[in-house]
Amino acid sequence: MKEGALSTMIHIGLFSDDRKLHPLLSSALGKDFSVSLFTTEEALADAWAAEAFEIAILDMDSNHGLLADRIEEARRIVASGVSSVVMADDGQRSTATDLVRLGAHGSCRKPPAIRDLKALLVRTYENTSIKRKLENAQQQLEEGARCDRMIGDSPAMHQVYDLVRRVADLNASVLVTGESGTGKELIASAIHNLGNRNGRPFVAVSCGAIPETLIESELFGHEKGAFTGSNGPREGFLEQAEDGTIFLDEIGELSPAVQVKLLRVLQQREFTRLGSSKLIPLKARLIFATHRDLSEMVAEGKFRQDLFYRINVIRIDAPALQDRSEDIPALSMHFLRSYGEQFDKPMLGIDPRAMALLKQYSWPGNVRELENVIQRAIILAHGETIRAEDLPRTIHSQDVVAIDEFHAAGTFDLMLRDYKVKLAVAAVRENNGNKTLAARSLCISRAYLHRLLRLADHNEDLDAELEDQGESSDIAIA
Repeated sequence: MKEGALSTMIHIGLFSDDRKLHPLLSSALGKDFSVSLFTTEEALADAWAAEAFEIAILDMDSNHGLLADRIEEARRIVASGVSSVVMADDGQRSTATDLVRLGAHGSCRKPPAIRDLKALLVRTYENTSIKRKLENAQQQLEEGARCDRMIGDSPAMHQVYDLVRRVADLNASVLVTGESGTGKELIASAIHNLGNRNGRPFVAVSCGAIPETLIESELFGHEKGAFTGSNGPREGFLEQAEDGTIFLDEIGELSPAVQVKLLRVLQQREFTRLGSSKLIPLKARLIFATHRDLSEMVAEGKFRQDLFYRINVIRIDAPALQDRSEDIPALSMHFLRSYGEQFDKPMLGIDPRAMALLKQYSWPGNVRELENVIQRAIILAHGETIRAEDLPRTIHSQDVVAIDEFHAAGTFDLMLRDYKVKLAVAAVRENNGNKTLAARSLCISRAYLHRLLRLADHNEDLDAELEDQGESSDIAIA
C-alpha cells in the first residue's frame, strides 16, 4: 500500500467481543479508517444491510468463551456475502483458512502487523467497490427492463408493473389514482416509455396549478386576438404532445366548463384553438391522474359522470408508501446515491437505527416526503453515513395519529394544543406545502395556521394561545 491519505475513508465493522481491540485498531489504522464494533451477528448483518460499513474484520480468538458458536457465526457472515477479512491468533489459523476458502477476502494474524492489515483492507475495499459498481449497474439494467425508473419489489408495486406493461401499447385512456406523493406521474411516464410511443413527446400538465382563466388556452391553444393579451398564435398542450402522450394530472380540479370541452375532445378526437374554427385532430394518447375520489365527486355533482366513464377505461392505483414499507430501504438508498451525487457529497449508507426510524414512520407525504427527508439528511450529515440525529424531529415521533391513539402527557389543554400543531403540520405536508389549501382543509384561517406552524418549528409555549378566546374569529377563510 502506498503511503499517504486515501481518497475516501474506509468504514470497518469489527466483529469481536474484545472491547479493548476496538480502540487499539481505531488508533493504529489512523484517520483513513473508521472502526465500529459489533458484538453480535445480528447487529453486524443489520449494519451491512444499511451499508454502514464496507468491510468486516472477523476476530477469531481461541480464548472466546463459545468458540464453536463464534466460528459458525463467522461462516454464516462470510456465506451471506459480507465483504470480510479474518483476524486469527495462532490457534485459529485453520479456521481462517477455511473462511477464506468460503469467500473471505483474506486473513491476517492477531495481533496484526498494521502495515499488512492496511494493505489487506485497501485491497479488499477496491475489490468490493468494483463488485458493487457492477452489481448496481446490473440492478439498474434489470430495473429498467422491469418497469422504467420505478423502484420497489413489494407485491403492491408488482401489481402496478403488471398493469403498466399491459396498457403500454394500448391507445385506451388510463386513470392513475393515489395519494399525493405516490408517484403517479412516474407511472404515466413508464406507460409512455415502455409503449410504442416511446421517443415521442411526453407532456405533463398539472391542472390544479393553472388558473381557471388560462386552462383552456393552455390545453387547446389560441389564435392572435382570441382574448386580451393574446398577441400571436400559440400551440396548446394537446398539439405539443403530437402523437406522443399527454398526462393530465389532478383532473378533478378542472371546472365544469372545461370538463365539457375535454369530454367533446375525447369523443370526437379533435379540437380547436381559442379564436379559431379550424379542427385539429387529436393524435396524442391521454393519461389522467387524481388524488381525489372521482366517484364521490360524481355523486356530489362536481365531476361529470360521462367524462368519468371516458377517462376511467383502465385504472391503476398508485400504492401509498405505508402500504409498501418493504420498499423504503431501496427507495432511501436510491435517493441517497442520487442526491449525494447531485450535492457533490457522496454518501455510503444509512445506519441501522436511522433506517429503523424510516421504516416505522407512517409517511403521510408518501415517496415525495421520503425523498425530501433524505435530501435534508444528506445536507445535515457530518459524515458519509446518515444517522438518526440527521433525520427531522417528525420522523422520531409520529406527527399524526388518530384521536383514539393520541396519548399526550399533561393537561387536556396541553393535549389539545399538541394535537392542533400536529394537524397543522400534516395538512401542509398533504397539500404539498400550499398553506392556503392546508388552512382551507382544516377550516381555519391562514394566519392561525401560521401561528401553529411557528409553534411546531420553535416549540413555543401554547398556554397563552389556548387562553386566547379569539380563535372563533379564525374559523372563516376570506
